[in-house]
Amino acid sequence: MMKLFTDSDLDGVGCGLLATLAFGSEVDVSYCSYRNLNERVRSFLENRQHDSAFVWITDLAVNHEIEEMLDHRFKTGKHVQMIDHHITALHFNRHPWGWVVPVDECGKKTCATSLFYEYLIREQRLERKEILDEFVELVRQYDTWEWDENNNVQAKHLNDLLSMLGIDEFVRQMLERLQKESSFAFTDLEAFVLQIEEKKIQRYIRLKQKQIVQTWIEGRCVGIVFAEQYISELGNALSKRLPHLDMIAMVNPGTKHIGFRTTHDEVNVAEFAQRFGGGGHPKASGCSADADAFLRFAAPAFQLPPVYLDAEQNRFNQKEHVAGIFFKNHQDQWLLAAFCDEQKKWKVWGATLVPAVSFSTFEEAERWMKRSFAAGIADDALVIDYLCQQLSWSKDEVMARYTEAVEQYKNQHN
Repeated sequence: MMKLFTDSDLDGVGCGLLATLAFGSEVDVSYCSYRNLNERVRSFLENRQHDSAFVWITDLAVNHEIEEMLDHRFKTGKHVQMIDHHITALHFNRHPWGWVVPVDECGKKTCATSLFYEYLIREQRLERKEILDEFVELVRQYDTWEWDENNNVQAKHLNDLLSMLGIDEFVRQMLERLQKESSFAFTDLEAFVLQIEEKKIQRYIRLKQKQIVQTWIEGRCVGIVFAEQYISELGNALSKRLPHLDMIAMVNPGTKHIGFRTTHDEVNVAEFAQRFGGGGHPKASGCSADADAFLRFAAPAFQLPPVYLDAEQNRFNQKEHVAGIFFKNHQDQWLLAAFCDEQKKWKVWGATLVPAVSFSTFEEAERWMKRSFAAGIADDALVIDYLCQQLSWSKDEVMARYTEAVEQYKNQHN
C-alpha cells in the first residue's frame, strides 16, 4: 500500500497528482491541513495493518509527538519519507527520512511538488516529461509567488482553476491532460472562464479592502480581515495596497485558519506564525485559530473600525499640494502633513500632537500617521467642510483660496 498525506492547496494537490501518476490505484492520497494532519497521521500509524505501507508526507509538517512516532516507525524498518520546503520545517532534516529544501543548489525557490517530482524521478518511480516539467514549474512559480514577479499569469490561472473545480474534479481533469498531452495549455473554454474569475477576484479584493482593520500584535502593525476565498491573491494585493501594514492576517471562520501574508523583506511571517503554533514561508504562512489566536485576531476585527482608505479622486487634497495634505480616520481625528522650509522637515499637526511631530520625508510621515492612527488621505468634500468649521469661511471661499486656507489653518495650530 502507498499512502500520501499532503496539503490541500495547489502545491499539495500537485504532489497528489504526481503520486497518482507514479503509483496509479495503489496510492491513497489524503488532502489535509495543519488542523487535521496530526490526527490523520496518528490514526494511520496506530493501525497495525499499515505497518508495511509506504508513507509519504508532503508540503506539511507534523507536530513533535507525531514526529517521534514517525521516527520510531523508520527505526523499526518501516517506510517513512517527509518532503517539504518550508523553512519552519528545516528541523526535520535531522532525520534520515526528512528532506526539507527551501532553496535548491542553483538558488531557486522550491515547492513540495518540485521536490517530490525530483524524488520520484530519482527513485525511478516516474519518467521526466515535457508536460510534467511545465506543470510542476507552474505550481512552483505560483507557490513561491514568482509568477507575480515574472507576470506568469498562467501559474495563477492554474490555481484559479483548482479553486473553481475543487480538488476531485481538478485532479481528474489534470490526470487526463498530463497523461495524454505533450505540452501544458488551457483550453479556450478554460481561458474564457478564467477571465471571468479574475474579475470576480478583483471585486472580492476591493470589498475586503473596505473591511480590513488594523491593530498591533506582537510588536507588528497587522491588518486583519475575515476571508474565505482567494487567500493568497487577497493577502498579496492588500499588502501592496496598504504598505504601512507589516502583514495581512486573513481569518477564515469556516476552516478555523488564519493566513499571514507580507510583501516586506524585513518581515518574516513564518516566525510570526510559529508564535501561534503555525508556520510556513517568510512571506506566506498560517496557523490554526485556537482560542488564543481567535482572541488576538478575530476579536479586533469585530471591535475596530475599518482602515480609512485614501481618497482617490481629489482635486484639492492631494499628495502633491504644496501647503499640506489632510489625513483623517474613522474616529474623526484630523492630521495635517506639510513641508517646513525652515527645518527642511515634514511636520505633522493634530489635535493630540503638541508639539508637532517631524520627519525627514513625506513617506515617513505618511507611514507613521497610517500606522499610529489608521488614517488615510481625506476626501475633498470633508476637507472643505472641516476648513469651513475651523476658519469660519464659506465653502466658496475655501475652494477659491484653498492654499491660503490651509496656510491659515497651519498658523492657527503652530
